[in-house]
Amino acid sequence: MKVLLLGATGLLGRNVLLQLQQRGIPCRTLVRRDFPETADCIRGSILKLEDLLNAAQGCDAIINCAGTTDMRLSRMEDYLPVNEGLPRLLCQVMDRTPVSVLVHASTANTIASGTPGHPADESAPFGPPFDRSPYALSKLAGEKVLAEYAAAHPEKRIVVVNPGFMLGALDTKPSSGQLMLAAWRRPLMPVMRGGKSFLPVKDAAAAMVNALEKGRGRYLLTGEYLSLKDFYQLQAQVLGYRQRCVVLSDWVVRLIGHLGDLLLKLGIRNTFYLHNIVQMTWEECYDCSKAREELDYPASPVSEAIADFFRWRSNEAAR
Repeated sequence: MKVLLLGATGLLGRNVLLQLQQRGIPCRTLVRRDFPETADCIRGSILKLEDLLNAAQGCDAIINCAGTTDMRLSRMEDYLPVNEGLPRLLCQVMDRTPVSVLVHASTANTIASGTPGHPADESAPFGPPFDRSPYALSKLAGEKVLAEYAAAHPEKRIVVVNPGFMLGALDTKPSSGQLMLAAWRRPLMPVMRGGKSFLPVKDAAAAMVNALEKGRGRYLLTGEYLSLKDFYQLQAQVLGYRQRCVVLSDWVVRLIGHLGDLLLKLGIRNTFYLHNIVQMTWEECYDCSKAREELDYPASPVSEAIADFFRWRSNEAAR
């Protein structure tokens, strides 16, 4: 099997590439610029059908880790070209090439979360607060495109994975690493009352590569639920520093959100839009039992992912 990997330069994509290389699975990447991590690299655009068809020649499967995730964007239209348009193009690629397997990365936010006592699984509908998120809406649109294609083409195997908040090494931007760096060695850290389903990105990557041979349909790739306060206390413990976290009142949080919206009206992009802030106060709790059973999804501790990120970042700085 030869795999075409899209989104290879991002956090998840780099970890998937590493998994493929470690397992000896031939891989090709399609990127906008030179990418020395893989010898079989084609330069082009993931939003041009001709480039995708060219890159897919000789491949049996596609893993799509590409996505627009920038929380500074405020309109759904900003997210749609990659998050919905690319899945549409990939359906055309599967029609016109021998590619028979597609593993696509969406987000857990297209599934309404549960509570710590009653986590949600894949059967949960889309719902608040994510139904006000342009990002989540765009990823849901992409999932619907693939679900319709899969229903009409049972000979093709499409697997959609819905990751939670991924952490770990190879976070070059950084992306999720910004959450960790925001609290690094700060003696006093203000936090919101919500929490997330944190997971090591290497576990999500392993499950996606496993999905090349296993599974069909939709899988939550989530992990340990931690409040933001508990997460930062865990980070301080792992890295050996002291920190006090102060949970902000809801009215303060909403005030920050309204300020973020006001800045946007003044033409200043930021990440503190009200829909983003409200989501940060939510308890994002999920049950990933299906992926554990069908995709051999690992269960590495979150503490390991925190250590991996800072160790990798330190090594990069030393080069």
